Formats: sequence, C-alpha cells, structure tokens
Amino acid sequence: MTTKRIIIFINLCFLSLITTAQLKDINGGVYKWEEHPVNIDKLRETRKILEGTTPYFEHLQMHSTVMYPGAEPSEKCTHVDMEECIIVTEGQMRVTIEDKSAILGPAGVLLLLPTDTISIENIGETNLTYFVMKYKSKKKMDLARGMANGGSLMLNADSLKITHNGDRSGRKYFDRSTAMCERFEMHVTFLNKQGLSHTPHEHAETEIILVLSGETEMTIDGKEYQAKKGDFYFITSPSVHGIRNATNKPCSYFAFKWN
Repeated sequence: MTTKRIIIFINLCFLSLITTAQLKDINGGVYKWEEHPVNIDKLRETRKILEGTTPYFEHLQMHSTVMYPGAEPSEKCTHVDMEECIIVTEGQMRVTIEDKSAILGPAGVLLLLPTDTISIENIGETNLTYFVMKYKSKKKMDLARGMANGGSLMLNADSLKITHNGDRSGRKYFDRSTAMCERFEMHVTFLNKQGLSHTPHEHAETEIILVLSGETEMTIDGKEYQAKKGDFYFITSPSVHGIRNATNKPCSYFAFKWN
C-alpha cells in the first residue's frame, strides 16, 4: 500500500470514528417518501432517509437517488469498511462492479461487498430511481466469509422464480452470509386482496419493509402505521409486527432483515 493510500485510509477510519460517536439509535416506525428533504443537482435528486445505529449495525445509512435521463454516470466508488444493498424501483440501471456490468430494471437488486468498486448509469429514457442502504456491523468485518458465500451480486426480478400460496405470492432474492452480516435475507411479497400477510410475530433480526405498490398497513408493538409506494417500515428487534394489504387492490413490498 502506498503512503498516499495509507494516509487516506487512516483519515477515513478517523472520520468514521467521529461519525459513529455522534450516531443515535434508529427509531422503528414508518418513513414516508414525501417527507424526506430533496436535494437537486446535475440532473439528480437525492433524499437522505435515515442514519444511525441498530442492535447489529454500528452505522446504518439509507438514501434514495433519482437520476434523470441524460444524467452523467456516477463516479466510481469504493467503500473499504461498509457494505451496500441497492434496490431499483423504476427505470433502467447499468451497474458495473469491478469489471462486470449488468442492466437492472424495477425490483432489481445489487449487493456490494466492501472494497469492490461500483459505478451506476441511467440508460433509459425515463427517471432511474433507487434506494441505497450502507451498513457497518458492530462485529468485525469478514470479507472472506462474504466472498465464500457469493461475493457481490446483481439480480434482476425476472430471473427469479415466483412461488404462489393462495392470494399471496413471493419472490426470493437471497438468504446468505455477507462480509457484514452473519445472515442477510431478502424477498418480495405480493398480496392480491385485503388482509394480513401473516400472523404478527417477532424475531431477533432488524427488518425493513419497502413498499413497491399499493397501500399497506402495519402494526408495530401495538402502534398503527400506513405506507404506500416509496415508503418503508423500520422494525427494530424484537418488536412484534404484522403487515397487511389495506385494500382489495394488489400490493407488493420488499422485506429484508439481517443479523
């Protein structure tokens, strides 16, 4: 490692320590798309959604980006001590991780391990909208574990099988270990009529539910919340929670949890 890279790495670690010391626990509840402040610059909209700590993560940050047609590709970026999960909600994204590229459409997902380099481009004629989740575990990063379980990945929704169970169906994305998580599980659920997705329950993992379509309701520790497309629920461990379709029109949502 060159002297310049050593200095940059030390500075990044120092800034990370300062930031972590100022972070607070993230509250459970609902986070509404229209309530996030918008910053518009160079054919892009960015919304900072949340930043803080969870029972498992010492640092969790979420934001959304809207890239307009014709926007410049993002600069190549590498995080040495944070992992990323990115969800596309609309548009066409060309994503390049190291020397591999893929086109991701709506409900496409990518998982980026630390030290891998990424760049993103809107290649469509409409807006590209995506959510970014960056996180660092309280436990020591295990890059070898993440590589052994598949490394960084890029998944399109139409490459995954849908399973049906009455008025409920689903699409599994992954259930694996990563560099930061002993277990990280992600899936999409489709509800075709009004009512519960499943019986209210609790688990050790912290969970996020991002609404893709329709209108939903959620009970978290006895409190009622509502969310529509672009909104998401944050469920801290071990809160009792249960999501339901609020109408007889179809709804769908991403659910992802970790420990």
